[in-house]
Amino acid sequence: MILTTRDGLEQPGVQRVGVWGDDEQLLHAPPPAEELPRRLQALCDFANGDAGDGSYMPPVVRAIVLHFMMGYDHYFADGNGRTARALFYWSMLHQGYWLAEFITISRILRKAPGQYARSYLLPEDDDGDLTYFLLYHVQVVDRALDDLTAYLKRKAQELVNVRALLHLARGEFNHRQIAFLELVSKDPSTVANIRWYSGAYATSGATARHDLAALEKRGLLLRSKSGKQYIWRATPDLVQKLQGGA
Repeated sequence: MILTTRDGLEQPGVQRVGVWGDDEQLLHAPPPAEELPRRLQALCDFANGDAGDGSYMPPVVRAIVLHFMMGYDHYFADGNGRTARALFYWSMLHQGYWLAEFITISRILRKAPGQYARSYLLPEDDDGDLTYFLLYHVQVVDRALDDLTAYLKRKAQELVNVRALLHLARGEFNHRQIAFLELVSKDPSTVANIRWYSGAYATSGATARHDLAALEKRGLLLRSKSGKQYIWRATPDLVQKLQGGA
């Protein structure tokens, strides 16, 4: 995927949006609108790794610089911050950092909006030195990775607990139902119909229907219709219900 320019930039002659402090002091004045097409094309070239000099730049540094420049140049009347963060994710994924899909930086930035704003202003006060912005956002990425690790550990422990509870509940569920509940606890996107269930657990269609209907009756599965057939999926609170002794 190659990043390209798009229509919709602020137009020449339009009063540009500035960043003002509490004392009505102008903190940042974006470049003139007349410069935006040229600057955006240069940003796209940079995003696609076309520096022209064969130099290497660490992928996370490239992604953070793109984040900064989108906010600094202020290409649109509104939504520049959201676009900057989306561009950060795009750049990380584009450069092979697939784990970026599972981290969130926006939640961390919202917790400390003053620090986020200061990370933009310090480079401007120091002749465009991006060291401040880079260091701050590397710390944000590090915290996002820590949050992801904690989330995965918590989910892994939940699955261990669910597996133990299901093992103790063998009198309440048969082995097919236990296997299916373990599966949908691990992957809530799993959807089963009668044919899939009977094939997966080597049973008849009637038995598959009985198993799924019984789990639905206990409030562990949701039933809906896809075309002419019924499908079942886990309820959003399946893990909590199992842990609560459903």
